[in-house]
Amino acid sequence: MTHLFRPTLSALAITVATIGAAHADTINVVASFSVLGDVVKNVGGAHVTVRNLVPANGDPHDYSPTPEDAKALKAAPVTFLSGEGLETWFKRLAKASGTDKEPVIVSEGIKTHMFDEDGKQVTDPHVWNSIPNVMIWVDNIEMALTSADPADAAGFKANAARYKDQLRALDGKIREEIGETPTGKRQILTSHDAFGYFGEAYGVTFLAPQGVSTETEASAADVARMIDQIKADGVKTYFVENSNDPRLVKQIAEATGAQPGGELYPESLSGSDGPAPTYLDLMRYNADQIATAISQK
Repeated sequence: MTHLFRPTLSALAITVATIGAAHADTINVVASFSVLGDVVKNVGGAHVTVRNLVPANGDPHDYSPTPEDAKALKAAPVTFLSGEGLETWFKRLAKASGTDKEPVIVSEGIKTHMFDEDGKQVTDPHVWNSIPNVMIWVDNIEMALTSADPADAAGFKANAARYKDQLRALDGKIREEIGETPTGKRQILTSHDAFGYFGEAYGVTFLAPQGVSTETEASAADVARMIDQIKADGVKTYFVENSNDPRLVKQIAEATGAQPGGELYPESLSGSDGPAPTYLDLMRYNADQIATAISQK
């Protein structure tokens, strides 16, 4: 599969280093969406100011960039994308901005998986729903920030190490929490295929009427097959998602008798007053919601 703007990490280090390594109190960087922006903040600490293009509660698949986004992208010494086909709108934004700087693809090195969607093989871009994948993000972000600002390399290294300790601890807690429910009962209905990496990492099966992108539409035949499968498998709980339309999953739930489990945050942080204002909060909250739902089956 051809990836958008995918430099190797060795080439990335050379590219970012040419931007200008002069030390400053902070560097202004851009992140494509809120989940990634929070991870960048944790690695950069006081040495970076992060602008997220897609805001909290926004859909990173389907975004319409603004003129202000183009200005920020043009001015930023470093721009971070997740990649793997997530930010389909970014190429248009980069062209409009006039930037000649390649973005950092933080998912470089992650083992991805594929979905069969309408007869085509597509890469699942939702890599951050597995904490071990985000630890790879952290390494890539640290490398890019160090290349852009070598004077603060020690700070980036310390921040990355501290954050990875927090990630490891939470990963262990999630595995323990999900593990309390027998494997055969770990089934959940959600709006779209955003939890594949969570399912692989933590042993949960997710069913969804939409594909890996919220821009896809489920056919009537797809919905009918989904309803039959949910009834056959005895799936009892469904979740809506904070960043996309809940009507289809609610329609399927009504036809199958599945009960609401609440709202999950698969690809966007909540606002600061919500339950998932950081990536650690997002993973903790989603895991708690899912564990509660499957334990009651």
